[in-house]
Amino acid sequence: MRVRAFYLDIAQWAAEEPARWGPWAVPCPISDDEIHKAKERKRRKARMDQRTRERLPVLPILVSTADRRRHVAADLLHAARNTEPGAVIPGTDPALRRAVAPKAAGHLTWAEEPSDGRRRNLTYEEEEAFWAFAAIEVLRLTGVRNEELLELTHHSITQYRLPSTGEVVPLLQIAPSKTDTERLLLVSPELADVLSAIISRLRGPTGAIPLVAAYDVREKVWNPPMPLLFQRGIGSEHRAFTPTALRKLLINTLAATGLTNAAGEVLTFSPHDFRRIFVTDAIMNGLPPHIAQVICGHKSIDTTIGYKAVYPAETIEAHRAFIARRRASRPSEEYRIPTEEEWDAFLAHFEKRKVSIGTCARAFGTPCIHEHACVRCSLLRPDPSQRARLAEIRDNLIARIAEAETEGWLGEVEGLQVSLAGTEEKLRQLDRGHGQHTAVDLGIPTTRGDR
Repeated sequence: MRVRAFYLDIAQWAAEEPARWGPWAVPCPISDDEIHKAKERKRRKARMDQRTRERLPVLPILVSTADRRRHVAADLLHAARNTEPGAVIPGTDPALRRAVAPKAAGHLTWAEEPSDGRRRNLTYEEEEAFWAFAAIEVLRLTGVRNEELLELTHHSITQYRLPSTGEVVPLLQIAPSKTDTERLLLVSPELADVLSAIISRLRGPTGAIPLVAAYDVREKVWNPPMPLLFQRGIGSEHRAFTPTALRKLLINTLAATGLTNAAGEVLTFSPHDFRRIFVTDAIMNGLPPHIAQVICGHKSIDTTIGYKAVYPAETIEAHRAFIARRRASRPSEEYRIPTEEEWDAFLAHFEKRKVSIGTCARAFGTPCIHEHACVRCSLLRPDPSQRARLAEIRDNLIARIAEAETEGWLGEVEGLQVSLAGTEEKLRQLDRGHGQHTAVDLGIPTTRGDR
């Protein structure tokens, strides 16, 4: 792409300054087809689908772990605050002792382990567990982007009165981000509980949420002070959460779950994984794709469909439903139950297709046309692990042909040569399958003075 861009730049400069760049303008040797990234996009789509298929089944474990950590940390902090400094906190195993904190610690509550004296900031642990729970819940229930989550404010929560029934429904207003368009999301009861917990936690003595100025890492500007929902107290001031802090919350929560991927490595979640999971789960449960497009704020429905991961079970069920509909429109006698003899013959056919050097792909009910001389058959699919065996067969055929020519067995030479040609073709098939290519010298561009 860089070489192609270089040639196209020279062509554009030649159009603007013919005297200077005209002698250097030549047709680009790299065509548009050579930089087509369809294969790369398909591989990326496959990787993203695999991430979604790995993470969607374990999402309930992550959610329950985050909720449990929140309650455990809150209960521990409450018990520590009701314990005298220096005394053992009741209900802790292993035992924790409330530490004597200096006056400079302010509202922080510390604990220490009697065994090694290690100190723990229980206030920080409770805050970290709560905000991890809040971030995971909002991400999975809304499917918003990372940037949109961090820009949610108290003013984002609004309401709408249905004209037909007059019922008031809560809505969440998403500020313009990637597509520079705002959108409204329906607030579910579960999301309403989370938002209510966040607002209750942030309200000050006056009942108002503190105004915080946040830095927009994409626009490279400071936003005006706003009542952000994702903010926390650090020292004597409130600061907005950053993308790095959000990732740290996810990492700590995932470490508590003990989840691993297929390779046995620690499973990781990114904020965008929740967005793909949200789209996949919504469409699988009957939400029309064009509605999911509006909810996610995608300009094209192709983007929304690209977020959805197709499951093998989903494909199988859809195919079975198609077969059932097709059978309903065809005569029932075409779908009679096979007899035991027919079924045994069908299974035996597939058992007999396996040979020593590969698999025969002949159709059911058809005989072998080469009288079981498999190396001659075009339907044989050689097994790569049997390449050494094929090479041994080739060498043996060459030796037999030489012997037949020496002894004058001309009738046998012709048959052996046919088998040799088939064996060599099978070896070439294996070589092509292993991606052996021939290097092509493209040459080095030269200037006119070098010619």
